[in-house]
Amino acid sequence: MTGNGQPTIKTVAARAGVGRTTVSRVINGSDLVSADARARVLAAIRELNYVPNSVARGLKTSRTDAVALVIPESESRLGSEPFFAALIRGVSGALAETRTQLQLTLVRDRFERDQLAATVATRRVDGVLLVSVHERDQLPGMLEEMGLPTVLAGRRDEREQLSYVNSDNAGGAAAAVRHLLDRGRRRIATITGALDMDVGRSRLAGWRDGHRAAGLRPDESLVEAGDFTEEGGRRAMRSLLERAPELDAVFAASDLMAVGALTELRRQQRQVPDDVAVVGFEDSILARHTNPPLTTVRQPVEELGRTMTRILINITQHGADRQQVTLPTELVVRESS
Repeated sequence: MTGNGQPTIKTVAARAGVGRTTVSRVINGSDLVSADARARVLAAIRELNYVPNSVARGLKTSRTDAVALVIPESESRLGSEPFFAALIRGVSGALAETRTQLQLTLVRDRFERDQLAATVATRRVDGVLLVSVHERDQLPGMLEEMGLPTVLAGRRDEREQLSYVNSDNAGGAAAAVRHLLDRGRRRIATITGALDMDVGRSRLAGWRDGHRAAGLRPDESLVEAGDFTEEGGRRAMRSLLERAPELDAVFAASDLMAVGALTELRRQQRQVPDDVAVVGFEDSILARHTNPPLTTVRQPVEELGRTMTRILINITQHGADRQQVTLPTELVVRESS
């Protein structure tokens, strides 16, 4: 430790059980370090909240003029879900108004998480936009402990302390159920999103709220877990039809899962909307090209990306306080209901 109690490169080396040269190589991105030693050094940096002296001297007076958009998902998920493309457009559009560069970072495993930790520790970015947040995800806490400004797309739960931008997920889902009830549907199933994510839990809560607001008790046997993928939607729809063949509507917590549900309904020769009405969530480009075109809850994904970015820029460049924003949603009625 230094005289002011701050950890030093020597402290990090001792914690990691390596020499100071190894720590220096890890900080500077050298390849001349074994994977095991790199992992131990990065773990020590995180535990000690170590900031290299050269970086620490410049933190108050200089910026990198770069932010990281961190997505803890696979390339296949990134490429298949329209949500991510729309969000990236929003982020890029907001950054085009500044001189700030964007670094897109996928965190798919522990090695990539350690690489991100090194980027944070050496302050190679001014802040992080973090997408696809799961309840027990360690990334938000790690970024907070290391003192890097962070804005989340969504939140971990209702107690979230970090800055975030969210959509009105519960309100949008409740609107979908109200619409289906108004169309005379009474056996309304739901395919949930991942329930370790606030977005999945909130849309399920909205499905329940929509029933209760109409004086109805939600039938929990009509709840089937999904995972925001097309295949997940197809599997969930098949399971629902096996369990409740008399259902007359389904609210899927994403357009992609609604597409999977439509595929399964077609396979089982159920007519949409005559036999089963279908509503999705997002109003992605997919919704306009399904057969029939999909009724869905529009969430302003590009605006979500722009708002996240502006909040982060205000924090990193102007010292603004943390901010938490919920954007409105809107039901878009098409032929599937």
